[in-house]
Parts: sequence; structure tokens; C-alpha cells
Amino acid sequence: MQELLHSFQGWVIGLGPLGWVLYALVYAVCCVLFVPASILTLGAGALYGLGTGTAVVLAGATLGATLSFLLAKSVLRKKIERMTAGNAKFQALDRAIGKEGAKIVFLVRLAPVFPFTYINYAFGLTGVKTLPYVVASFFGMIPGTFAYVYLGSAAAGAASGEADTTKKIVQIAGAVVALVVTIFVARVATKAIRSAGIAEENSAAARPVT
Repeated sequence: MQELLHSFQGWVIGLGPLGWVLYALVYAVCCVLFVPASILTLGAGALYGLGTGTAVVLAGATLGATLSFLLAKSVLRKKIERMTAGNAKFQALDRAIGKEGAKIVFLVRLAPVFPFTYINYAFGLTGVKTLPYVVASFFGMIPGTFAYVYLGSAAAGAASGEADTTKKIVQIAGAVVALVVTIFVARVATKAIRSAGIAEENSAAARPVT
């Protein structure tokens, strides 16, 4: 699958704006099919730069998260209910959303408490409405998306022979700072989630980057 995604990136780069749309659609499909999309997140920065890359990834991740959410509310509901049955953290999440709604969705997007593709579906079983879910997801994914797209862009710039040494240093330093800030924000969000009774201290943190 990783080789296939690499080939896709090589093909889509020459398509201009149409390539942006296709990239976002493939990203969304990866989210729905539980395919890790980190290679696409980093690749968007390398292919399109920070601004366009961030926009493309956010569009794809938001679309994928929304499709998974809607599928869980409809045709896949029984299957997702079996997946989440007996999961204490999900039950706590459901209770917290019942009290604070989109705020909890936003915090979960900021913090790596649940795997990204899993929680997209699990959110569909909660009481959060579609529009608040989409808005909270979009804004909550911005810090992590920005940091990893920046990392991909900086890596591409550093590997290129076109940029001078000073520019390469600035790019790499900027990527490190963005990543550190994102980690800090995630920790703050994790503390807020724990205060809501969702995450346990020994929870396994894992979230594919968006």
C-alpha cells in the first residue's frame, strides 16, 4: 500500500489543481478504509508546499472523518457498536459528549487519545450532531496537520539543491518548532480530556496525522 501511495504522489504532481482534488479524495478514502495516511500528510508538504499542502490534507481528512462518521450513523452502525462494546474509554467519551458536545470532539482531535480512523467511526455512535462534529474536527486537526505538512515541506527543501544553507536551516528549525508546539498543545488537550474522565493515565496514544 505504501508503494502504491508513493506511485500516486508521483503521478498526481503534474495535474495542477485537479491533482489537489484527487489527493484530497484519496486521503479521504484512506481514512474510511483504515489506511494510515501519514505518508500522504508528509507528502503533501513535499509536493505542494506548506499552504496548499495543509489545505489539501485538511480537506481530505475532514471529508474522510465525515464519511466515517456518517457511515457509523447508518449502514455500519451495528458493526461499529460491536467494535466499541466494552470499551470503557469510549463509554466515558460518549458521556462527556452528552455534556459538552463539540468541545470534546475538538479536544480529542488535538490530543492523541484515540486512533484517528477508529474514533471517526466511534463518534458516529455518540450524540454529537453532524455540523458541530465537522467544524470541531476541522479546527482541531489544524495544529497537527500544519506541523506535519511543514515537516514534509522542510524535508523536501532540505533535500533540494536549490535552497541555500541558511534557508534550509530556517526550514528545519521551523518544522521542529511547529512539531514541539503541536506536542505541547496535544498535552494540554490530553489533560483537559482526562479531567473530563475520558482518558486514563496508561492509555495508549496513537493517532494517524491529518
